[in-house]
Amino acid sequence: MNLNDVLLEVMRGCAELIDAEKIENLIKNYYERGENFFIKAGFDPTAADLHLGHSVVLSKMALLQKHGGIVQFLIGDFTGQIGDPSGKNSTRKKLDKEEVLKNARTYEEQVFKILDREKTKIVFNSTWLEKLGAAGLVELSSTFSVARMLERDDFTKRFKEQSPISICEFLYPLLQGYDSVALKSDIEMGGTDQKFNLLMGRHLQRIYGVGKEQAIMMMPLLEGLDGVNKMSKSLDNYIGVSEKTDDIYAKILSISDTLMWRYYELLSEKSLGQIERMRAQVQNGSLHPKKAKENLALELCERFSSKGEALGAKAEFDRVHGQKELPSVMSEFEVRGGRLWIAKALVECGLENSTSAARRSIAAGAVRIDADRVKDEQTQLGVGEYVLQVGKRKFAKLKVKQ
Repeated sequence: MNLNDVLLEVMRGCAELIDAEKIENLIKNYYERGENFFIKAGFDPTAADLHLGHSVVLSKMALLQKHGGIVQFLIGDFTGQIGDPSGKNSTRKKLDKEEVLKNARTYEEQVFKILDREKTKIVFNSTWLEKLGAAGLVELSSTFSVARMLERDDFTKRFKEQSPISICEFLYPLLQGYDSVALKSDIEMGGTDQKFNLLMGRHLQRIYGVGKEQAIMMMPLLEGLDGVNKMSKSLDNYIGVSEKTDDIYAKILSISDTLMWRYYELLSEKSLGQIERMRAQVQNGSLHPKKAKENLALELCERFSSKGEALGAKAEFDRVHGQKELPSVMSEFEVRGGRLWIAKALVECGLENSTSAARRSIAAGAVRIDADRVKDEQTQLGVGEYVLQVGKRKFAKLKVKQ
C-alpha cells in the first residue's frame, strides 16, 4: 500500500477533519523518519459497556496504530465525576469515584479487543488534574470567556430556556482541553457531538505554549440496529463488544442491506476498494446481500472473540434460523406458583424488560411458546416445561412448578 492509499484509508468515513495536512505529515514522517505520533481519545467511564458505536473511533485509532500512531487511551476518572454536558438538556448527575473506577476497569478489559496493546497507553486524567490545584484551576478558567462558552448549542438552548447550568459544567470542556496540554497529543479523536470540546484542546495547547496544536478527527455517530437513531444502550439498538458471539452475529444479520454498507465503511478492516467491489457484486447479482452481511458478521465476531467462535456463531445461526431448530444452549429458569401470566413469564426469563414491553411483543406476533405463536396476551402457563421465544434471537427454557 503506497502513502496515498494509506491516507485514503485513514481519512475514510471521517465526518470532519481539522488540520488534515498535519495528519498527512505525521504519517509521512513515520514512513520517512520512523517518528511516532500521539493520538488521544477520551472516554468518561459513565457506563460499563462499550458498543459498536464506540468502536468507530477505536477502529480508526487501531488503523492509525499501524501507521505510526501511539494511542493515549484517556479514561476520564476525574472529569467523569463531573459528567460531559454535551447534548444534555439538564445538569447531569455526578458519579461517585468508586463507580467511575469500576467502569474504568471494565473499559480497560474491552478496548484491547480492538487496539494494539503494545501501542496503547492507558492514562487517567486524575493524574494531572488532581495536581492542578485551586491556583491552576483559576488560571485555566481565565483562558476562555463565558460568552464563548455559551456558543455551545446545548448551553445556548439551556440558557434560553432558563434551565440550570452549573459552573462545573463550564469547567468540563476546559479540563478536557487541558488533557491535551498534559499529554501533548498530536491528534485528538471523537464523535461529531464533541467538536467544541475537541477544539478546546487546540486552543489550550496554544495558550499554554505546548509547541504544537493537535489535529482533530471527528467520526460520525453510528446508527443502531434500527438504522435511524444513533446506537445507544438506552434505545436497545446496540451491539456490545463484550456480548456473546452468537448475539453479535445474529444482530449484525438483522440489520438492513443499506445499513450494512455503512457498517462496512466505519467498522470493517477491508479496504475501500474491496468494499466497492463487493457492492458492485451485490448490485450485479453475483453476490447475495446476505452473504456480504455474513462476511461482515464473521469479521466483527472474530475481532471481538476468535475465528473459532465466529464460525461457531454462524453454524448456530444457520441451524436455528435456516433449519428452524432450537438453539443448542438456552438460559433456563424455574418459577413456583402453579400458574404464570405469559407477560410476567417473559420478564422472569429476561426476554423482556417489562410486562408492557412483553404485551407489545405479543401484539406484534413476536412471541412463541414451544414454537406456537401467542395470540392472547392473557395466556397463562400451567405446571410444565416450556421454550419461550421473542423475535428471532431471544430464547429461554422455563419450568413452572407448583
